[in-house]
Amino acid sequence: MADLDRPLSLAPSTPRRHLYSAPIDSRTPGDAVAGTAKGRSTTDRWTTTSTKDAMTSTQDDALDLAELARSHLTPVLGRYFERSWSHGVGHRLFDTAGRAYLDFANGIAVSALGHAHPAVTAAIHAQVDRLTVPTMAIGYSEPPVRLAAALAETFPAPLDTVMFLNSGSEAIEAALKLARRSTGRPAIVSFRGGFHGRTFGAASVTSSSLNYRRGYEPLLPQVHILPFPAVYRDFGGDEDRATATCLQALRDLVASVVPPETIAAALIEPVLGEGGYSPAPAPFLRGLRAFCDEHGILLIADEVQTGFGRTGRMWGFEHAGIVPDIVCLAKAIANGLPLSAIVSSRDLQNRWGRGAHGSTFGGNPVACAAGLAVLQTIREGRLVENAAARGSELTAGLGRIMAEDDRIGDVRGPGLMVGAELVIDRESRAPDGDTTDAVLARCADAGLLLLSCGVQHQVVRWIPPLDVTPAEVLEGLEIFADALGSVPRRTETRA
Repeated sequence: MADLDRPLSLAPSTPRRHLYSAPIDSRTPGDAVAGTAKGRSTTDRWTTTSTKDAMTSTQDDALDLAELARSHLTPVLGRYFERSWSHGVGHRLFDTAGRAYLDFANGIAVSALGHAHPAVTAAIHAQVDRLTVPTMAIGYSEPPVRLAAALAETFPAPLDTVMFLNSGSEAIEAALKLARRSTGRPAIVSFRGGFHGRTFGAASVTSSSLNYRRGYEPLLPQVHILPFPAVYRDFGGDEDRATATCLQALRDLVASVVPPETIAAALIEPVLGEGGYSPAPAPFLRGLRAFCDEHGILLIADEVQTGFGRTGRMWGFEHAGIVPDIVCLAKAIANGLPLSAIVSSRDLQNRWGRGAHGSTFGGNPVACAAGLAVLQTIREGRLVENAAARGSELTAGLGRIMAEDDRIGDVRGPGLMVGAELVIDRESRAPDGDTTDAVLARCADAGLLLLSCGVQHQVVRWIPPLDVTPAEVLEGLEIFADALGSVPRRTETRA
């Protein structure tokens, strides 16, 4: 049996260099890999090219991928930008004209270690040379076995058993199936503004946008969507009222709508993601845990975006001092490779039953090798602590900008999951998605990638890499402040 405490033999440790102690390298991934193959350290590519050179040295100058995509690539997918991307190195994403952008979008919180991270890249290349085909249906391979053990070590008891899947939506689907089958109950509770995915079951518990539900009804039956304690947007900044009101909604549900003994699970994001980067108050999460315990209901934490140190704790639920029954993971788990997981107790998955769920590609050995490198890098680099420290600097900096511009109505969020909500004015709190759109466009023109969220896209979401530096936080803040200042003030609300 493999020794789970030793480093993965196929992914030897690689010397690490802080990603921002060196100038930007504009070489394409192929150039970097070729250099590694010739015996150079994988960290060499962080150290050799100036920012000026990076603007002009890519091989696929000004290739218009948006134009090429028009004939055959689906028009269904929404995009924040219509830019054409070439490659990424460190915390910079390069377009096909060779221009570098400070990437605080990170594939929507996926590339938590930035682009082409040396340790992750080395692990991927080593595993590709050994085994790429998933073998979970016919036995075991080392990377998923070891990654399951490594993940379990990051969770409190009794969360000790991992099932691998491919995406956040798949993890939610699996969690819902596990909850229903293991409890024998049909009903699910989720919370308004939550985004849990776009597959059928995941869309049924999602309410961050009507577009994800429109035209697909009837969705799953017995799903009850209750108010989320969005302190700023819905409760005027009163956390106590938000907590009390939303806990009362739970009690009202089981008093007059659905018997508590028919509810299988309650599903929640510790911090709303697409719904507006609103943290659930810790007293609410503790009250929700107590409510679930009282009625034998499973608590599912959707940590797809909040997990892996994003909030300044390894898992978002830790801020409230609770332990969920099921946790859903994805996004940052493999720094860009498709992988997700659910984590629960062994007893719960035993009750689910052999063959009750499965996946052809879940636990792909290459993705799992990358996942091991991600966990090792987070641990050895103390990146959870870095997320907390840099997040404090980011929040303080946004607070200074807010003091100068009253179109920022609120700055909120733990660690490096920070939302800045733009409003017409602070008195009305009318959301200002148009200004947000304009600011993000100007930030991109100036070399900073940020995304929006919220029902009217009025929240600027800040999701820098976990190993972002103070200098980069400052760089991002300066670009954002200039962009906001350059956008004329609006006086009317968005229709």
